Amino acid sequence: MRGKGNLRPGSAGSIFTLVAMALLAIFAAGAVASTGGAPTPGGSPPPPGSATGAPATAPSAGTLTLVAAETTPRRSFYFGYRYPRLSYTIGSSQPLNDLRIDIVNAAGEVVKTFYREDVAPNVADKIRWDGTTAEGKPARNGHYSFQIGPQTPAPPARKATTSTALSLSFTFYGYSFPVLGPHEFSLGAGRFGAPRSGHTHEGQDVMAECGTPLVAARGGKVQYAGFQYAAGNYVVIDGRGTPNDFMYAHLAEPSPLHTGDTVRTGQPIGIVGETGDATACHLHFEMWGPPGWYEGGSPFDPLPELEKWDRYS
Repeated sequence: MRGKGNLRPGSAGSIFTLVAMALLAIFAAGAVASTGGAPTPGGSPPPPGSATGAPATAPSAGTLTLVAAETTPRRSFYFGYRYPRLSYTIGSSQPLNDLRIDIVNAAGEVVKTFYREDVAPNVADKIRWDGTTAEGKPARNGHYSFQIGPQTPAPPARKATTSTALSLSFTFYGYSFPVLGPHEFSLGAGRFGAPRSGHTHEGQDVMAECGTPLVAARGGKVQYAGFQYAAGNYVVIDGRGTPNDFMYAHLAEPSPLHTGDTVRTGQPIGIVGETGDATACHLHFEMWGPPGWYEGGSPFDPLPELEKWDRYS
């Protein structure tokens, strides 16, 4: 982004066009595969996470086996469109069982526990995790697994047979890299703090071909979506569970999102363009600290975060 100018919400707005809808529809399937995002830009939100429940007053369980268990998707994001979900079926030596299902990180630490009472053997059940810890905070990036066992101290449920295929592990991330396609970071004029006429560059430019799909690095609420002479088509999202705001500029067409919309991590938000004061196709990406974008906050260098998200995307 060569020049920024005044990007306050009073700038001239721009309505969502049919062209933008068609372009985003083309790339929606790729966004789902890469990020677990929404199947369409305006897709319905996911069901909420499962209730944690509470331990039984007098917990009881038989000798448990896992007849079947599968976790989907294998990669998911905080506040994404697809929460980690465990589908499982137990076997047991008694007809009703009180279960404890833990979310365990790579270090073996339990980050969240679900309690279920009177679970019958050979009946399929599901648990959906919303990505929060027992303290209600977003879980850290990393590898996780569901662990199923009785509420009373005892070994976790074992496989029913050696041929039973179980898939309980998954990876979980707080952010998605916003550019879904080949890209490179501009480390010269596109760097944060690079000199401009009368000011400095307030974001990081990510060079990519025009038409490359863009997704929300972090879901949240859209603070503003519109057009400005320097930024071109742009959108600002208040990151859910963070003190930061995220700004995406130079979109080829107006974003399908509107001010006040809720957007999920990994959801399509537009495509790379060169609208506004841009000399090549790229995403101009900004991060603003609290209290936020043009609310008293200040932009800070987003490159370290972008590089981190890029490594696992």
